[in-house]
Amino acid sequence: MSESVKIPIPPARLHTLVHNILTANNVPPSHATTITNALILADLRGVDTHGINRIPSYIARIRQGVLDPIAQPILTQTTPVVAHVDGQNAFGFVSAHMGMRAAIQSAHVYGIGMSSVKHSNHFGMSAWLVQQALDENLMSLVFTNSSPALPAWGGREKLMGVSPIACGAPGKDPAQHFILDMAPSVAARGKIYKAKRRGEKIPTDWALDKDGRRTDDPDAALGGVMLPMGGPKGSALSIMMDVFSGVLSGSAFAGHVTNPYDPSKPADVGHFLVAIKPDLFMDLDEFRERMQYLYERVTGCEKMEGVERIYFPGELEIIAAQERRESGIPLVQAEIDALNEEARRVGVDELKT
Repeated sequence: MSESVKIPIPPARLHTLVHNILTANNVPPSHATTITNALILADLRGVDTHGINRIPSYIARIRQGVLDPIAQPILTQTTPVVAHVDGQNAFGFVSAHMGMRAAIQSAHVYGIGMSSVKHSNHFGMSAWLVQQALDENLMSLVFTNSSPALPAWGGREKLMGVSPIACGAPGKDPAQHFILDMAPSVAARGKIYKAKRRGEKIPTDWALDKDGRRTDDPDAALGGVMLPMGGPKGSALSIMMDVFSGVLSGSAFAGHVTNPYDPSKPADVGHFLVAIKPDLFMDLDEFRERMQYLYERVTGCEKMEGVERIYFPGELEIIAAQERRESGIPLVQAEIDALNEEARRVGVDELKT
């Protein structure tokens, strides 16, 4: 079978495999559920760069002693609407979930809640935290910083992270929620890792090699720098993520977040999470009607030549999730092999195709 052929796997089977791999590596079952749910959601939404294929790199960090599988984050309620989470070097999914849950609880009572998270790790696709708030009929902001990959505008060294900015608001129809989740670079760095894993080339406008030349080679790109979207605008957004996620929280910042593939020390990632009640100034039904009007205006506007349909932010991913729940999550054989290798290491059932 060709390495590029994608094999659809039922999400439930992948959920069982990933959960078993995590618990066999000493991750508490409740934490494993949080992590697995977030990774599967990424794959369902078509964000394959932040899905279950991250498992081998996470498990490698556990084996290297730089990610603590049993750590329990500590939450301090600083004010009635502000929480501070010390991740204790636990999985970023666990620390961020705790922080967003605290923000949601505050928002339900006071209208808004905020959590700042320090000493955390990579938490996957930001949109899963946006969805956590949407499930409670809340708006949200989700920021994180990350390891150096982008230059400051005008520079040539890796300094800022490809740190996503995400936010959401409930629509009248759950299929029309507003969900923004984007990196400040032309492409997410995970897409380069994915291309490397699959033996594919990348577009030449994604990154520069170590000598500052455009490249279509994923390895060369990972040795160089990502390119910010919109030049100085993307660079400024990445700095903003560092201010709110790193400087404010007490976590690493200014280029000191550890790369997820660097086994020398913990990542020390920071997050900034906000939940907001959308019915602070009107009832929820009126808010949803206004969101519906915005949706209809955006998707119904006159199209430029060659465009068949205009989508609302997050709509393509919602459609992909609906389709993949039925058809399965597509993986190439190399990705299945990598997951099965982790299963063999800890004696859990492998994935059969």
